[in-house]
Amino acid sequence: MLVIDKPAGIAVHQGPRGGLNLEDLLDGLRFGLPRRPALAHRLDRDTSGCLVLGRHHKATEKLGLLFKQGKISKTYWAVVEGGPETDAGLIDLPLGRLDAERGWWMKVDVAGQPSQTRFTVLGRAEGLTLLALEPLTGRTHQLRVHCASQGFPILGDPIYGSGTASAPRLHLHARSIVVPLYKNKGPIAVEAPAPAHMAAALAAFDGV
Repeated sequence: MLVIDKPAGIAVHQGPRGGLNLEDLLDGLRFGLPRRPALAHRLDRDTSGCLVLGRHHKATEKLGLLFKQGKISKTYWAVVEGGPETDAGLIDLPLGRLDAERGWWMKVDVAGQPSQTRFTVLGRAEGLTLLALEPLTGRTHQLRVHCASQGFPILGDPIYGSGTASAPRLHLHARSIVVPLYKNKGPIAVEAPAPAHMAAALAAFDGV
């Protein structure tokens, strides 16, 4: 297993429009093995932070099963506009595709897939809130749609929030991941430092 700190602004897969993507760069992470590592999960193009790779086929299969079974815990940092009234809670709203033409875009949909996100407030300042988000399910754009649906969209989100091309980048960061990889050893815990584009917003929150 490898855990890398994915930068914001690069897709993990090649999209229909082509362009630079993470998979094209994975040959540089073979470290002596005959094949390049493979993605065990994915992050959005504009999300930074912890991304898990399997170094060979068996490892990727095992990691994929751990993700599917919900045994790998992930915590994201999100700076949101406004914020929840409570300091902790659970967002439990099913999600479905917005429409067939919008690709990955999602919406709250009673006929959609069950989706749950735990949130904890880490700080509040100047109309913004720093949240720790723990996705209990792994739906596309889950954290972004869940936050927006509650009235506190993630800062810089151009799809579900008020972000534009001239606004700050998406302030969503895969802060940490905990992987129970071995039966007889403790879980592997990895943290990724916050990206530079979130530094100014994070500076407003004491103790972060």
